[in-house]
Amino acid sequence: MTYVQRAADRFRGGDPAAGIETWHAFSFSGFYDPDNVRFGPLAACNEERLAGGAGFAEHPHRDVEIVTWVIEGELTHEDSTGQVVTVRPGDLQRLSAGSGVRHTERNAGSVPLRFVQMWLTPSEFGGEPSYEVVRGIADGTPYALRRAETVLHVRRLRSGDRAALPDAPWLYAHVVRGAVRLAGEVLREGDAIRVPDAVGLTVEAIGSRAEVLAWEMHAEPRFG
Repeated sequence: MTYVQRAADRFRGGDPAAGIETWHAFSFSGFYDPDNVRFGPLAACNEERLAGGAGFAEHPHRDVEIVTWVIEGELTHEDSTGQVVTVRPGDLQRLSAGSGVRHTERNAGSVPLRFVQMWLTPSEFGGEPSYEVVRGIADGTPYALRRAETVLHVRRLRSGDRAALPDAPWLYAHVVRGAVRLAGEVLREGDAIRVPDAVGLTVEAIGSRAEVLAWEMHAEPRFG
């Protein structure tokens, strides 16, 4: 069944005293809901806000695809493969952890940082870690995440504009900015919708400019 998750219903995490505020869409860290573990291969969709100078200390990952979308401010990424990169609004960052990688993420500036980070489980485990940043990804340009058999679609719409969304066994859409109408629902900033067996969907901006991230997903992860 189609499921709408409102921004206010996300699990509140992070460490506000350290300048880190997080809103989780799925079970994460100390929060566990057996009915909300993943949707297709998507296992996390976190809205993060980091104050100037705040960040996440070095920590490990393995067998996960991590895609980050910066909304406001600048994100500084460093990892054990030697990457040191600044990611800005409109850029798409992808870290494939493979058999293991360590990284840090921080707001090195004074302007507040806001970003969405999404974790997907790959169809095959292991392999060398890899990293990529796509600068200023264009509206309507799909980004294929082949290791997880998924495609990310960015939709930027002016008020009244409509755009088609892909058909997919699992479709997940997150509203980054503005308000939209999708699958008969009005979704606002921070809201998300999960649509199984999506066919013939369109998204329409309401009242102002809108930005939506939509995952087209074709395979559930295989464990064991």
